[in-house]
Amino acid sequence: MSLPAVSHPANPDAGAALPPSREAVEAVTQALAARFGNRLVTSLAVRQQHGHTLTWIPNQAPDAVVFPQSTEEVSEIVKLCAAHGIPVIAFGTGTSLEGHVNAPFGGVCIDMSQMKRIIAVHAEDLDVVVEAGVTRKELNEHLRDQGLMFPIDPGADASIGGMAATRASGTNAVRYGTMKDNVLALKAVMADGSIVQTSTRARKTSAGYDLTRLLVGSEGTLGIITEITLKLHGIPEAIAAGVCPFPSIKAACDTAIMTIQTGIPVARIELLDEVMIKGFNLHSKLGLPETPMLFVEFHGTDAWVKEQSERFGEIAADHGGGPFDWATKAEDRTRLWEARHNGYWAGRALRPGADTLATDVCVPISRLADCVDETKRDIEESGLIAPIAGHVGDGNFHTQPLLDLADPEEVARVQGFIDRLVKRALAMGGTCTGEHGVGQKKIKYLELEHGAEAVALMRTIKRALDPQNILNPGKIIAL
Repeated sequence: MSLPAVSHPANPDAGAALPPSREAVEAVTQALAARFGNRLVTSLAVRQQHGHTLTWIPNQAPDAVVFPQSTEEVSEIVKLCAAHGIPVIAFGTGTSLEGHVNAPFGGVCIDMSQMKRIIAVHAEDLDVVVEAGVTRKELNEHLRDQGLMFPIDPGADASIGGMAATRASGTNAVRYGTMKDNVLALKAVMADGSIVQTSTRARKTSAGYDLTRLLVGSEGTLGIITEITLKLHGIPEAIAAGVCPFPSIKAACDTAIMTIQTGIPVARIELLDEVMIKGFNLHSKLGLPETPMLFVEFHGTDAWVKEQSERFGEIAADHGGGPFDWATKAEDRTRLWEARHNGYWAGRALRPGADTLATDVCVPISRLADCVDETKRDIEESGLIAPIAGHVGDGNFHTQPLLDLADPEEVARVQGFIDRLVKRALAMGGTCTGEHGVGQKKIKYLELEHGAEAVALMRTIKRALDPQNILNPGKIIAL
């Protein structure tokens, strides 16, 4: 089987790996074709689909895409690639935002979309075992009749494997935590093709190194996650969601901070600036006043939800916000959160035809108002359109600069803005990414955040577990 050539554009942050020889690629591709038949695809369109990126890095397509149906098949693929020094990139649904699935050095993309089994639901223990290709919506559809839910909600219908690999978070994190808090155990294929089970279904353990947490958030650079054991929660008796306008970003942030500090168990509390609200109105036809807003949601009993909603309304009023309009009808809540989840497309509606780059930072909640306020001023002084949305209950917010990628001056302005945004968050005791991950584009910030010694330790772990640097090379750690 002869492969059409594809270029792999240089990326200065990608690390020191080299593309494999064409001979090695041909040998692996022929062997995979013999083993997997039409589940091995080498057409340029499919390869480019799997090398897409929502950053400004050009598309970097793999040399082939294979669709396994079991952990054992993933192991076979990795063993073959390891024998020839071929890079391996795991692919879930492709919804990540920092260049996680690009193939800067070519190689084989392992698409997990045919690994869809929900292996076991243990309702009495509130956990479930799923294959990596199951998406969060598919899982919740399966669980609904049992009165259970998996609460992590990054917006997109991401795969559970991808959510674990990127340590995903989302709108419910303030109440239910992130993926690191909700993964009990993993099954993963390591760089030599061996299969590792990281833990058991027990809710706690003191037995050995925490391999589960090591792999959660490793972005496919230490192992390929194939099965996940997750914590579940009961579906609340009552859910109420609502919107509350504010005279300023600071007033909205201060309300969010006070809500958390007073112990109100809010399930979701989302900040939207007036620019993002305008995008929502254009894209989702919400008809909201174009002013800073908090979208909130409460879970519990009818009485509990009513009490917490009223307490939140009082705090908002103390900061000049309101009126707080809330609803318990499922269709009203769905419309509200669908608009929030479509924020990426709503942002694009603000400048039709423009490109956009979504990025995030996270700071201690006490510094949230300062960080968002300074970021708003920076956006205005930079002459950018960059709507802001955030899961502000845990200090995490996103911004989405709109730009023309063909305009070098505009690209430079956006690059400068993102650089200042990250450094501002770090100076306030925060992180360069609260939930998007490092991927290709935030490698350069790791040493600023963690220090040279910690990054050196990460590099040591990477080399120990993946000595050939074949697992998603060019991501997180530059070797």
